[in-house]
Amino acid sequence: MRILRLLGAAVRPVRRPTELAEVDGLVIPGGESSVIDKLSRAFGMRDPLRREIAAGLPVYGTCAGLILLADEVLDGLPGQESFGGLDVVVRRNAFGSQLDSFESDLRVEALGGPPVKAVFIRAPVVEKVGRAVDILATLDDGRVVAVEQGNLLGTSFHPEVSDETRFHERLLERVRARLN
Repeated sequence: MRILRLLGAAVRPVRRPTELAEVDGLVIPGGESSVIDKLSRAFGMRDPLRREIAAGLPVYGTCAGLILLADEVLDGLPGQESFGGLDVVVRRNAFGSQLDSFESDLRVEALGGPPVKAVFIRAPVVEKVGRAVDILATLDDGRVVAVEQGNLLGTSFHPEVSDETRFHERLLERVRARLN
């Protein structure tokens, strides 16, 4: 929320379907994807989110948010579901535990400018991408860590931790384009 406010966006938390209906774009943040899934069911958000994503709502998923946007999740908890929309297969906790968190400078041609300082915390990795998905960033070993497809954007890492704003700017560009 801090990064979006810094960029001049009007920001509000979204926890219920009525709140979802009032926003023009959405960030699904990091955290625990299985807990976000359970809460989305408890608050009646899963189906409205799926409908809005399918209807073209601009959405940016960071870390757990990427997992929740993926059409397929590997190593999910029993019964865990995603909202879908991104034609990718994502593996949860692909880099290990919290102790295995790390930082990496990533070259992201689509963003221009200097490398992105990416902070990975119990991060997922994209194991497979569909034809309509653009790969935005990979690690040096080739593992995919940032993707986009239409109005959906996903990163394995947390750009907000390093005050990186360009991914959020990209989301806001999609919001403006959809409104015009």
